[in-house]
Amino acid sequence: MSAKAEKSESAFRTISEVSETMGVPQHVLRFWETKFSQISPMKRGGGRRYYRPEDVEIIEVIRDLLHEDGYTIKGAQKHLREQGVKNVIQAFHAKAENENTQTKIEPEIDYNSQILTMAQKGEQKFREDEDTLATLKSLRARLIKVRQHLKPV
Repeated sequence: MSAKAEKSESAFRTISEVSETMGVPQHVLRFWETKFSQISPMKRGGGRRYYRPEDVEIIEVIRDLLHEDGYTIKGAQKHLREQGVKNVIQAFHAKAENENTQTKIEPEIDYNSQILTMAQKGEQKFREDEDTLATLKSLRARLIKVRQHLKPV
C-alpha cells in the first residue's frame, strides 16, 4: 500500500489491506468472520470482501483480546457479549491511549551543555569535582544504551 495513495479513514478496505495492517493472515480473518458475528464485511461480486471502518476496528479489538490479553475465542465471544461491543471498543481505545502516553520517548537531550550552562550561571547545586563528573558521564552513557534498547525498530 506504500506505492498507492493513503486511503481516508472512512474508506473501505480489502481483505489484503486489513491483513497487512493488522498483521493477521487472510485465512484467519475469514475464520474470525465465522466466529464473531460483529465482523460483517460487504461482499461484492465473486465474494470479494470490503471491510468497513467499523469492521476494521472490531478486528483490531478481537486481535488484541486474543493475542495480547490471552483470551480464547470462546472467552473473547463471551467478553464481547457480556460487556457489549461499544464498551469493549472504548476500553480498547482507552488502553491504547494510556500505553501511548506512558511510552513516549523524550527527545535527545544534550546533558553536557546543560551541565555547562548550569555551572556558568552559578546554579550548580553540587560540588564539581572529578568523581562527580565521572559518575555523571558514566550514568549518561548507561542512559544512552538503555534508550537505544527501548527505541522501536
